[in-house]
Amino acid sequence: MSIELLSTSIQDLLETVGLSGPVVLVVERLIILVVVLVLAVLANWIARRLIVRFLHAMFRRSRVRWDDVIADRGVLLRLSRVAPALVVYFSGDLIAPEVPWIGELVRRISTAWIVLAATFTIDSAIDVFHDLYRDTVLSKKRPIKGFVQLGKVALFIVAVVVVITTILDRSPVGILGGLGAMSAVLLLIFRDSILGFVSGIQLSANNMVQIGDWIEMPKYDADGDVIDITLQTIKVQNWDKTITSIPVYALTSDSFRNWRGMSESGGRRIKRSISIDMRSVRFVDEEMLARYRRFSRIRGYIEERQEQIERYNRENRIERADAVSGRRMTNLGIFRAYVQAYLRSHSAVRQEMTLLVRQLPPQSTGIPIEVYFFSADQRWAEYETIQADVFDHLLAVIPEFDLRVFQEPSGTELQNIADALVETAGGRGRDG
Repeated sequence: MSIELLSTSIQDLLETVGLSGPVVLVVERLIILVVVLVLAVLANWIARRLIVRFLHAMFRRSRVRWDDVIADRGVLLRLSRVAPALVVYFSGDLIAPEVPWIGELVRRISTAWIVLAATFTIDSAIDVFHDLYRDTVLSKKRPIKGFVQLGKVALFIVAVVVVITTILDRSPVGILGGLGAMSAVLLLIFRDSILGFVSGIQLSANNMVQIGDWIEMPKYDADGDVIDITLQTIKVQNWDKTITSIPVYALTSDSFRNWRGMSESGGRRIKRSISIDMRSVRFVDEEMLARYRRFSRIRGYIEERQEQIERYNRENRIERADAVSGRRMTNLGIFRAYVQAYLRSHSAVRQEMTLLVRQLPPQSTGIPIEVYFFSADQRWAEYETIQADVFDHLLAVIPEFDLRVFQEPSGTELQNIADALVETAGGRGRDG
């Protein structure tokens, strides 16, 4: 059906309902516009709801992986956005046939729409290729993420140029030439914006920072949650409620710590040590073993370990009285086993994550026993409470294992020693 015939049919229909004059032309154009919009929405619904969903369902049922990646990356979903643009493109002359420039403008906008939809589709297809490549053994030795990002930047630059030239009806060569002549001036004027834009692409592509992430950047005195990300700055609300603004490009040029991995892991690390006085470490005797067996958490460990030691000494004909040649347990070793058992039974400790109790090299302040585990609660206050409760308990039970915590003498203790020395010296003087 030609444009004139469609227009005449609509005008005849409007005249039958009593409309005449310029009102008929206005109502006719509105009806055509509504019909075009309805057809565009219908095309979008058919493409997205029926075709894409049907194909995605088929992809899910197949055994190969590449079609699942296509569905996950939304390649077909982005391609479906071309359908309404095609409807609008071919309906441009119907909206206002007596005003040619309106139809031309509609076609240009529709073409730009199609170019953008195709660009995003190609972008998703590149991601599909990259995902499939990362599944190969070669990707471990030859990563191509940098080339993928560079290709995406080039793709979007070309797409922007094509869209602008399509809307303005100009040659891309002229715009590219003008940009080349103005590049020095643009770089000087928009230096921070360009750096922020490029850095923003890197941050987004690498998923380095998101709003809500806890980041730590000592160079800028930033330690808190990211609350806003703009083209040029990232705002961080520190724990003292102050706001720190960091240039976006600083996050790609300098180092910073992002605690998102800790949040996503479900645990928060606790790493702290207790220094034991080396003079309190000794072999355990029968009386000490009898006392330690009262502790239910390590009773099984003591019995099993003692059996292994006795078997070794018996096989190597080592007398019980020979404390040097034979194997014997120490109170520090039993204490470490107790700490391990205590943490394994603690409900606030993530048992599936790293948990260890280790002895660090002796120092002038004693033997550090480091406790390394993850709390199940990541909230700051609860995390500190769990950490304090654990070490309160450990400090309280250390004397039960005949051990002493190393602690440097305080001012009161030094004063007591000085007073005792003075009193002793005074007594000797009187005796003399």
